[in-house]
Amino acid sequence: MTQTLPTTSRLAAEPEPIDVRWATTALLLIDMQRDFLEPGGFGETLGNDVSRLQSAVAPCAALLAAARKAGLSVVHTREGHLPDLSDAPPAKVARGAPRLRIGDPGPMGRILIRGEAGHDIVPALAPAAGEIVIDKPGKGAFYATPLGEVLTRRGIDTLLVGGVTTEVCVNTTVREANDRGYRCIVLADCCASYFPAFHEAGLQMIKAQGGIFGWVSSSAAALAAMGAPQPVRT
Repeated sequence: MTQTLPTTSRLAAEPEPIDVRWATTALLLIDMQRDFLEPGGFGETLGNDVSRLQSAVAPCAALLAAARKAGLSVVHTREGHLPDLSDAPPAKVARGAPRLRIGDPGPMGRILIRGEAGHDIVPALAPAAGEIVIDKPGKGAFYATPLGEVLTRRGIDTLLVGGVTTEVCVNTTVREANDRGYRCIVLADCCASYFPAFHEAGLQMIKAQGGIFGWVSSSAAALAAMGAPQPVRT
């Protein structure tokens, strides 16, 4: 059963509320992949506690369900590389001291390689038929991808944003989107970081100086603006 949205809703946000026209709004979920959220993936090879990203899954799932019911455009992104690594700059592959590098065999297949199990989006947020999936080689979702053209064709000017990590791929994509004229509303609880302080700082950067890169809100505020029921917290 579909849900009829109002034409425009006021969404509670910082630094100030924002009026959202649903016909030109899309839900953008960034890199909710097994390689980042599950043990044995790229995130863990860098020495991170991947369990810290799990907090974003349920809020993202609630927004995803509401967006589907309302008929909003939904975009998923996945960071990863071609099997021959031709789109992976050597400096990226060589950076840091991970236990396994990009392209190395791991428990979920080759690390951060398209088509491998680890490259998949976590099952709780798996794309539905007809939803847009953008494969990207970099941190930002606009770099070397068709995202801009896809959004333009659909008449999108506002993005509800969730994903991981807050300070890396989410922040990079929001900044790219801002430069292209999109209004970005980052849903704080739909984002997460391996470093809680970086999560908070990343959100502060977006909403600082009168919302220099966008707005910061929450899944509860977005659901309320959509007229969708709040999920039951257990």
